[in-house]
Amino acid sequence: MSYLKSRLFLNYALSYLLILLVPLLLFAGAISQSATGNLQREVERAHYNQLAQARHTVDSRMRELSMIATRIAYDTRLTNYRTHDPYYGSEAIQALDQYMATSAMIGELFLYFHGDDRIFSSKGMSGMDVFHERYAFHNWPSRTVETDLDEAKFPAMRPADLVQRTAGLQQSMLAYMVPITPGSPNPHATVLYLIEESQLGGLIASILGSYQGSTFVFDDKGQVLTATRRGESLGPDDIRRLFRQPEGTHSLELNGTKHSVVSVKSEQNGWTYVTAVPSSQFFSSVVELRNILVLLLGAVAAGGAGLALIMARRHYGPISDLAAYASSSARQPGAAKAADELGRIRSVLQYSTRMADLQEPYARNHFLLMLLKHGGSGSVAPELLQALQLGFDRERYAVLVAGWEEEQPEAGSVYGRLRSLSIPEADAAVYGVELPEPRRMAFIVGMKGPDGERSDPLGIVLGKLRPLLEDAGAIRPTIGAGRLYEGPGPLSQSYIEALSAFESAQAAGAGTAQRFDLIPELREEASWLPAGPLLKLAQALKQGSYEVAAATIAECVAAIRASVASAPLLRAMGYEVQGTMLRSAPELGPLARQLPPPSAFRSPDALEQALLGLAAQICSQAESRSLTEERSLMDRAVQHIHERYADHSLSLESVADEHGISPSHFSRSFKEKTGLNFTAYVWQLRIDEVKRQLDATADPLKDIIQRVGYLDTPNFIRKFKKETGMTPGQYRKRGEPGGGAGAE
Repeated sequence: MSYLKSRLFLNYALSYLLILLVPLLLFAGAISQSATGNLQREVERAHYNQLAQARHTVDSRMRELSMIATRIAYDTRLTNYRTHDPYYGSEAIQALDQYMATSAMIGELFLYFHGDDRIFSSKGMSGMDVFHERYAFHNWPSRTVETDLDEAKFPAMRPADLVQRTAGLQQSMLAYMVPITPGSPNPHATVLYLIEESQLGGLIASILGSYQGSTFVFDDKGQVLTATRRGESLGPDDIRRLFRQPEGTHSLELNGTKHSVVSVKSEQNGWTYVTAVPSSQFFSSVVELRNILVLLLGAVAAGGAGLALIMARRHYGPISDLAAYASSSARQPGAAKAADELGRIRSVLQYSTRMADLQEPYARNHFLLMLLKHGGSGSVAPELLQALQLGFDRERYAVLVAGWEEEQPEAGSVYGRLRSLSIPEADAAVYGVELPEPRRMAFIVGMKGPDGERSDPLGIVLGKLRPLLEDAGAIRPTIGAGRLYEGPGPLSQSYIEALSAFESAQAAGAGTAQRFDLIPELREEASWLPAGPLLKLAQALKQGSYEVAAATIAECVAAIRASVASAPLLRAMGYEVQGTMLRSAPELGPLARQLPPPSAFRSPDALEQALLGLAAQICSQAESRSLTEERSLMDRAVQHIHERYADHSLSLESVADEHGISPSHFSRSFKEKTGLNFTAYVWQLRIDEVKRQLDATADPLKDIIQRVGYLDTPNFIRKFKKETGMTPGQYRKRGEPGGGAGAE
């Protein structure tokens, strides 16, 4: 027999003959340990899969709630005016009821406008005092409720809390606040969802099965949103340790007992899903196997030597099978699992790298724009500069602004070709920055310290930049240059000067260049102060840059102090500075009543303080007006897209050009406003209209697709099926048998 040829079998037989109990005990211990370990791994794997499924379900439902909030934000029935209007109020309530019905997760839906004393729900409008009577939170005081609703800037979920209802019923509920309009830095209202804890807790409560332990759902700050505790209670320190664990399986000492911990994190909202099970239960679960081994030990001891061969043979078969299985699992399932995980990681890393490559130019441009507006780079982490491939290690810096009216169509993107430059003749490193205005760029120029061989390095850069712009495709570029400063701190000063010089160059005609430090001192009107500081002051106020304006006012007042003019002439100089400031802000409105009094012009110190106050008002209004104009511009652009989405020639570039914005700036602002990129937004409008026409008409599908501006019918059908799971023809026939027919 083949087993007699096995040395392992002979060793077992000899061992049973010589020492019956020891080998069996060792074997029993190995089997028990292996079974316990296998059981623990299986339970942990099951917990991980169940937590991942719960994470996916919750992420989907949170996205659904965010989408409902977005729709509420743009629903004309739910504007502040219409909800408060007695005539339209019923429509608003009905609309909220419809939105609440779209998600089974919502227990109650509220709409609260910031600063209001009323709140709206699917049941009607009520005062905040009535709301607090109907929904009394145990750990969320009414005053804090109103403060949180007023000050919500980002979506936030509150932990489960007991809510005392007016009927005497207590419910454990979660409160989810979503500020609207989503993505706006100044939301005007908050959508409040009340969600029964069972909607969230029910997803994780069943994961433990028959085991004792705990399950938790943490938010991104470590608060316990919902938890299930069975047979044990963990302390606050242990709960915090659970939150800090990275995703995966861990073994931790909790509450003085070793636990098996499984953690899953959501990339969408940062929530963490955790199970913690005392490890001792796994050994207890294999107690039946342990009892069988004890009985077997007694049988071998009682049977004597006659049964040694039989027992050796009996146990050799299972051990052989286990060895083969262990060997194959070590080569295949483990490796296959690792390969699958590596494949997923590789795919995620490749996707993340592609997304980083796509977003890096936008982040770089935004960062450089902030430097131009505020100056300085010392507080920026070196890791960020390295990631953006930027370096500010030069001694002197200046800013140049260039603009052009037309581009050579075959040249490609001017901005991409001028993103980073090197001008060896001036030993200068140049970073190109796309400005919000179309066909306009700024250039941050870094140079080394003074060099006797290059007495005018800025002039060299200015001379070399024009051919570079023309080679990149800019036709007849106009350039303005600010002054050189020590270090990157005063970049905002040089930027304002470059804008002033650029405007001066534009006045001289397209294709010219102007340096701020060479602006002619003579102007058409009489002036007692140099032209440069006044131009710089006007430009700083237009840009809303108070720091630059304050420094320039100090420069003007210093010039007034240094003059030896008479008192009337000194007052005239002060009025000239004030006049420059007022001309830079022609839409001041109420500020005109807050002009410096005549007494402020009697001394330079009083004049400086008065002008600083006026500058602060002008800059504040300029920033407010800029934000208002940006929102209004994006609203008009979105309206334009809604009106023209059926035009097949509609493109991001055409909409940006129509509204006087650079395409990349428009792309960033559009996604911040709508949450979607331009292509996805237009696609959604078109597919929604196709769905509507499929339901409302019997027109052929090809005609419908072309009417919404999509020329490639087969490609549209493929994308339609990928999004809805059915073809347009199946979609049309889905509800009623014998519905309208349409050819695909």
